[in-house]
Amino acid sequence: MSENCFHCGQTIDKERINFDEKSFCCNGCKSVYEILNMNDLGNFYELNKSSGIRPNDDNASQFDYLDTPEVFTKVTDFSEGNTTLVTFKVPVIHCSSCIWLLESLQTLNKNINYSQVNFTRKNVQISFNHNELKLSELAKFLMNLGYKPVINLETAEKKEELYDKTLIVKLAIAGFAFGNGMFFSYPEYAEQVMGTTDYWMDTYKNMFRFIMFLLATPVVFYSASDYFKSAWFGLKNKIVNIDVPIVLGVLMLYGRSIYEVLTDYGPGYFDTLCGLLFFMLMGKLFQKRTYNALSYDRDYKSFYPIAVTKVDFEGKQQNILLNELNIGDRIMVRNQEIIPVDAILIQGEGNIDNSFITGESASIPKKPGDKIFAGGKQVGSILELEVIKNVNQSYLTQLWNKEAFKKYETGLDTMTNEISKYFTFVILGITLIAGIYWGQHDFEKMFQVVAAILIVACPCALALSAPFTLGHIMRIMGRNKFYVKDTLTIEKLAKIDTLVFDKTGTITHNKKANIIFEGDEIPEFDLQNLKSLLKNSNHPLSKSLYHFLEIEEEYFPIEHFVETPGKGYVGTVRGKVYKIGSATFIGQTSKNLETAVYISRDGEFLGKYIFTNEYRNNMSDMFSELNDYHINILSGDNSSEESSLKSLVPNVEKMKFNQSPEDKLNFIKILQDDDKKKVAMLGDGLNDAGALKQSNVGIAVADDTHSFTPSSDVIMAGDRINELKKYFDLSKDAVKIVKFTFAISLFYNVIGVSVAVTGHLSPLVAAILMPISSISVVIFTSLATWIRSAKYFKINQ
Repeated sequence: MSENCFHCGQTIDKERINFDEKSFCCNGCKSVYEILNMNDLGNFYELNKSSGIRPNDDNASQFDYLDTPEVFTKVTDFSEGNTTLVTFKVPVIHCSSCIWLLESLQTLNKNINYSQVNFTRKNVQISFNHNELKLSELAKFLMNLGYKPVINLETAEKKEELYDKTLIVKLAIAGFAFGNGMFFSYPEYAEQVMGTTDYWMDTYKNMFRFIMFLLATPVVFYSASDYFKSAWFGLKNKIVNIDVPIVLGVLMLYGRSIYEVLTDYGPGYFDTLCGLLFFMLMGKLFQKRTYNALSYDRDYKSFYPIAVTKVDFEGKQQNILLNELNIGDRIMVRNQEIIPVDAILIQGEGNIDNSFITGESASIPKKPGDKIFAGGKQVGSILELEVIKNVNQSYLTQLWNKEAFKKYETGLDTMTNEISKYFTFVILGITLIAGIYWGQHDFEKMFQVVAAILIVACPCALALSAPFTLGHIMRIMGRNKFYVKDTLTIEKLAKIDTLVFDKTGTITHNKKANIIFEGDEIPEFDLQNLKSLLKNSNHPLSKSLYHFLEIEEEYFPIEHFVETPGKGYVGTVRGKVYKIGSATFIGQTSKNLETAVYISRDGEFLGKYIFTNEYRNNMSDMFSELNDYHINILSGDNSSEESSLKSLVPNVEKMKFNQSPEDKLNFIKILQDDDKKKVAMLGDGLNDAGALKQSNVGIAVADDTHSFTPSSDVIMAGDRINELKKYFDLSKDAVKIVKFTFAISLFYNVIGVSVAVTGHLSPLVAAILMPISSISVVIFTSLATWIRSAKYFKINQ
């Protein structure tokens, strides 16, 4: 039976540490638990069950560059005397206990003055004594608590995160005018309903009407300005969108109200107008909530480090800002560090992991004189590189900024606009015919009929149905780790008929692999020695193999340990000399299409451990559920796993390997242009950026949805990819609900217009019916989306 770690809540797979009658998955979780309890912060675990974060075990020296004066100045917000203020972005903040712990840092470290969390922006502002606590030490302190700060070019630029505050202001103005307008119009309503006339009210009714006019005017010309702009933009592009009839209805309601007030015919409909715009703006705000929570439009700056280690010709090292790096400069890159610029290897032997750029999971050996592209990660010893292109000219940046990798959308092709295009012409036609008819029979009544038609036919309910329905669906999907960029994307998801999957990191795990041993059984004596030797290496394959060897752990001293970067290492354990590494390092012949670790003892070959990608859970079931879609798989990897993929995805139509970013983009373009397919692309790295942009819907798959992902329409958690069919089905249901609400709205309009055309509907009654139809549509769509969502997900989580 699986057991969960008391601190982080993750399943304890291999290492189990018992302390204080509790189980932990690693020493990091145990240490955090001890720190919290020593400082009387034990109720951290009472706020939320399993609310902690597994501490990061990265190299602790990774933040040393923060103490360089230039970097320190760029990263910090304020520094004077003994006090420094810094704001760190911490994407893993996810619950109330995270906030509580991060705002209690001063109780854990006496050199911290205070800390304050902004949950929406996922950052924490910390005031500390920089004379007693270095900035690098503060970052390490947060990392050891499990809240590793993200520091890169993007965060260092300290651009203000743009939040649509104007929409909040517009909503507030409309709400203020709506509430006060209802108050000032009460005497008029009381007089009409009760039939009583109050002298005082009658005396000051013109003043009340003027106040209502003053309240409604900024609502019409400021709060509703986006509708005017959208209508004008649509007309400029020869498209009659939903905002055109809305603008006509608003202007008619506003104009009719002014006419009634000036002629003393009535109080007008200023309060109704403000109420309608208030509800429409509220729907607009509702659908933007998810978009502001995540960053869908990311660029290379969120990937690059803020600083690099520059080396002069005398060997002196200096941390400098990345944008100060020039061609010809020499830089130092350590194990597991990102290479930020295109460069030539001068010293050291590189073992470059280019998976983020190419998708190829195997590491590439590099020798002095070889060219290394930006975006690769060094796995092994320290390298010295000479810069041949600055950061803005590197291959990675050019790849990101390619015009072909950009997708432009007008937002004019939504389902709502398609329907409103016909709706508007019909209403205008009916209004024109009714106006001509009544103009000939009763000229005075003509204005009342035309006003009533345009008011009652205003498609406000039509405009509300899509934002409220799709906005609610966005929220449900977001709770289930499928973060949609906007409501238009949900409409597109419903039309998808073709799926293209990247292999590495998308349908396979990024950090897991299946390991198979090939050779004679290794004695337990040798396995214990090998495990001790493996513990001395930081190579990813060595780490995976260390955890794979299920044998009682007992560390034995290592003698004569020598590591050859990119090849392997040798060491003596209990008198036996072991070599672990590549085939050539051991003296064997390798197969080109396999990733393997070879092992020998005293010159005798013992066997090899073959590594293959580990596919995510329930992939076979997922592909079976998607049999209504055309399935394609692209990979930057070689074709070594082609046969296993075919058995996993029997309904696959095309499978291509060794694909470059341009190849993936062109493959999708052919599907769209030649086969007229609606394509959704699922990928995880920069090598998929072009394909994600070219596709009708780009879905970035990430094991950490707040970490770096390429620009996309959707960001989804990797552990939920097996539920892909549910998200597509829910999108289709959402579109059906919107269409049904359109039918309800049109039903209201047909009844209302029919009565208005005959001259039996006054503008006052029309103004009352319009918000009633809008409210009923909102209630229906809220209930319908709740019921349909419950079919697929637990929506009360």
